[in-house]
This record gives sequence, C-alpha cells and structure tokens, in this order.
Amino acid sequence: MNKKILLIEDEVKLARFVELELKYEGYDVTVCHDGRVGFDEFQKNEYDLILLDLMLPGLNGIEICRRIRKQSEIPIIMLTAKDEVIDKVAGLDSGADDYMTKPFAIEELLARMRVALKRVRPEAVQKNVYTCGDLTLDADKHLVKVGEDTIDLTKKEYDLLLYLLKSKNIVLSREQILNQVWGYNYIGETNVVDVYVRYLRSKIDEPYNKKFIHTIRGVGYYIKDEEQE
Repeated sequence: MNKKILLIEDEVKLARFVELELKYEGYDVTVCHDGRVGFDEFQKNEYDLILLDLMLPGLNGIEICRRIRKQSEIPIIMLTAKDEVIDKVAGLDSGADDYMTKPFAIEELLARMRVALKRVRPEAVQKNVYTCGDLTLDADKHLVKVGEDTIDLTKKEYDLLLYLLKSKNIVLSREQILNQVWGYNYIGETNVVDVYVRYLRSKIDEPYNKKFIHTIRGVGYYIKDEEQE
C-alpha cells in the first residue's frame, strides 16, 4: 500500500510541484494550503508522514506540530523559508522530526522522507512501559514520571530517554544515539547528544538526587538497573 502524505503548504506553486513529484514516486498525497484546514485533515484521516510549512494562514506550523504531538508520533518534516537557528530549535522542540529550508532539492526531501518513514515509530512499542527504579516511561500514554511526579520533556528529550531505556544496561555510543534519535541525515552541532543528556539529567536526575543516566568516558551513555547516588 502506498504511503499517505499530508502536505500543509500555503505556497500554491511549491505545493503543486512537491505534490506531483511525490505522486510520481508512488506516494498518495493530500494538500492543504491553510493551517487550520490541515490540522483538521490530520484529525479526520490517517497519514504516514506530514510535510509542514512553518508560516501558514489560520494556524502556524509550530502550533500545528504541538497539537499533533499531543495525539500522535507521526513523522513530521518542516518546510520553511526561515533558516535562523532559533526557528529550527523552535520547530524541533515543538515536535518536528526534521527541518528543511527552502529552496530545497526534491531529491534531498525524498531521502529525508525515506529515513523518517523507516525509523522505528513509538507506536510500535506503545504497549510497553519502561522502568528504572522509580523512573517510568509509559509509551502508550507518552508519559514520563519519577515517583509520582510527571516530567515535562521536549520530543527529543523523550526520544533520547526512550532509546536509553529500551537499551537499558547497554552502553550506547554518541554515534549510535545520534543516528537513532536525530537520524543519519542530521547536520548540526556534534555535541548535541551531550547537550541533551545534560537536559535530561537536569530533569530526572538532579532534582531527585538520582543517577539514572551513566557516562562511560570516551564511549557513551547508558541507563542501568541499579541507581547510584
């Protein structure tokens, strides 16, 4: 069965071009030129991937992304004319899986779509609950708790924690984490894994005087069963 793509893009000519290219590649494509209409379309039908513009009439891409992430882990690739770092960070923190700046080569977009569609989706493990001591990640509810406290994580923090918990007691290299959580096509700061490990520790380790995430110097990170002060 062909993959179903929802394209939310207000530039009519660009949307038409992308639509034709994707259909030529065998995708089923639905196009919306208004943000609110696009979000309604997402709610009414099932899709495999969303291509989402940042600046849209009706409802902007950041808000659409946030709303979708409350309901689904469908892959989202943002397409936007904005290339400032702050805009990229806002897009990724709102839940986007990838970010492409216009103008872009259609071949690169297709490659990034293939990567996003091949990744293991959290839906595949939604019936699992991952634990380490009193740290719990309920993938079915997209909920993280330490004891009775609910922990508010960004999408990348959540994805990183999920990967560490799924690989509990296995030391993961920075490259493994980068490839799994950010994707093989990630282009950015090479220390992003260390930065996000610090973010996670500031939320699940330090406030509770716990040490869930351990470092093997020069190798990588892992979560182990036994907690250490």
